[in-house]
Amino acid sequence: MSTAWLLDSGSGSAAFNMALDEALLEAAPSLGRAVLRFYSWTERAASFGYFQKYAQVEALTSLRPLVRRPTGGGLVPHEADWTYSLVFPANHSWYGLRAAQSYRGAHSWIQNAFCRLGLAVELAPCRCKSQAGQCFSGYEQSDLLWRGRKIAGAAQRRTREGLLIQGSVQPPPVGLARADWHQAMRAAAPFDPPVQWLEFSPEPTLHNRALELAAAKFALSAYNRKR
Repeated sequence: MSTAWLLDSGSGSAAFNMALDEALLEAAPSLGRAVLRFYSWTERAASFGYFQKYAQVEALTSLRPLVRRPTGGGLVPHEADWTYSLVFPANHSWYGLRAAQSYRGAHSWIQNAFCRLGLAVELAPCRCKSQAGQCFSGYEQSDLLWRGRKIAGAAQRRTREGLLIQGSVQPPPVGLARADWHQAMRAAAPFDPPVQWLEFSPEPTLHNRALELAAAKFALSAYNRKR
């Protein structure tokens, strides 16, 4: 049986949420295992892809703050969604997957978790054009669909240190509890051999790095408006 880290970091500001994901990616070599992080938001906000233009996304939503993600993708509102991230060190098998494979893998994982909860969802077989820049107005191949509508999307970033996947489920299906979904995600992990989850509490060095990134990068207008 393999092991992986489980981090339920609770609610955070938009800047801190992005900063902790980036800090986890930086620390992936020393963490040495995959990390599954669940988190939520202390404020109504929207995140947008690293390569998007600020002038475009600010016209698409009234949600503020707007925070630039370390991953790509489109504009994602964060009001009542269920948010997660996955971090894999460079020596993990997922790191070697092509982008399309790791994207499909993440959504297959969520699909299996929802199936455990009795919710019938499917992977999108093809692309359905969306409004420019909007992540959830249409869908891409391998996005997760419920009753023909996109319910889960994700974005990725690969560095020398590892792979970061940031994802959102929205709106959460009526009648399902976030805690039950968390448990189902742990049980549905598609790892071979099966994984034992180890509770992870960031050490002060990692937490302080996230605070530094939040203050010096993700909370700064100059960074978020750099394109």
